[in-house]
Amino acid sequence: MKNKKFQQLICFFIFLLISNTMNAQDNNKNNQVLNSHQQSMASIAALTATGNSEQLKPALNTGLDAGLTINEIKEALVQLYAYCGFPRSLNAINTLMAVVEERKSQGKKDIEGKDASSVSVTDKYRSGKENLQKLTGKEETGPKTGAAAFAPATDTFLKEHLFADIFNRDVLNFRQREFVTISALAAMPGAEPQLQAHLLMGKNTGITDAQLSELTAIIEKTAGKTQANVLRKNIGQPVVPVIEPDMLVRISEIEIVPEYLEEYKAILEKESSESVKLEPGVIAIYPMFQKENPLQIRIVEIYANQKAYKSHLQTPHFQYYKTNTQKMVKSLKLVDMTAVDPETMPLIFGKIGK
Repeated sequence: MKNKKFQQLICFFIFLLISNTMNAQDNNKNNQVLNSHQQSMASIAALTATGNSEQLKPALNTGLDAGLTINEIKEALVQLYAYCGFPRSLNAINTLMAVVEERKSQGKKDIEGKDASSVSVTDKYRSGKENLQKLTGKEETGPKTGAAAFAPATDTFLKEHLFADIFNRDVLNFRQREFVTISALAAMPGAEPQLQAHLLMGKNTGITDAQLSELTAIIEKTAGKTQANVLRKNIGQPVVPVIEPDMLVRISEIEIVPEYLEEYKAILEKESSESVKLEPGVIAIYPMFQKENPLQIRIVEIYANQKAYKSHLQTPHFQYYKTNTQKMVKSLKLVDMTAVDPETMPLIFGKIGK
């Protein structure tokens, strides 16, 4: 009798364990965040859309290291021409080619992945229309309206080419394609109506609110706070201040030893360029010299916050600048500044997409 009760107790505990495990798995499904493939694809799409080839190269390396296949990335870049234009799509493809060749020379073996199967559709318009209806979850009926009525060719091209020729290819599924599209549109100024439409389509393909929430951080890193706030607003999240309370604005007043002027300018130009391109927290490093006295250098420096400034001081390019220009600097004065009209500052950063 005791034995039977013991067995029943064991069975009860096993049942509880299985139930809790299944509930945990269900909760994970409902709160999915971006995996390494999705994070990399989001960065690649955003940087392609903004034409930032400088940061695209390391993003491609990260994606390939994470296990994205060459053909998956290639397929995403081909698709993006429909959203950000051939020039940026082709530039990104050329960057991918260079990265792949460089990695081969380093002995890295990247996965080529499957090629897209040939697509054979007799009625491309109908196929594209059906695909679009699957994405939107709405049947298209009645006469054309809006842009489709005003410029019918756009409706034809969208359905026959984008949603048939491209979306029928099998390297990426609908969810992956929508995620690439959303990442690109979120990074592009002036594309909010299209972003809104594709957010609905993306959710219909299985993209979760948690994934979109995490995407805002990637957009902020690759395209700036202004664009990340556009995405935040459209997914019902509070926007973040473009200007942080501890933003650092400084003017560096520097006098250079005459015989080192040209050498100093070359080092400074490289350091300021790399700082702005590579460091998300560096809003501006803008070097100038006085017309009447070229030895007098002035640098306007703007850092998103104190943390960004401290991080900047540890970067290899700043350390190289600091180490190699010490003997060239006759005098240095750092003047921290405060804005007279802080309310105007967001307008300035809005114009430059920060």
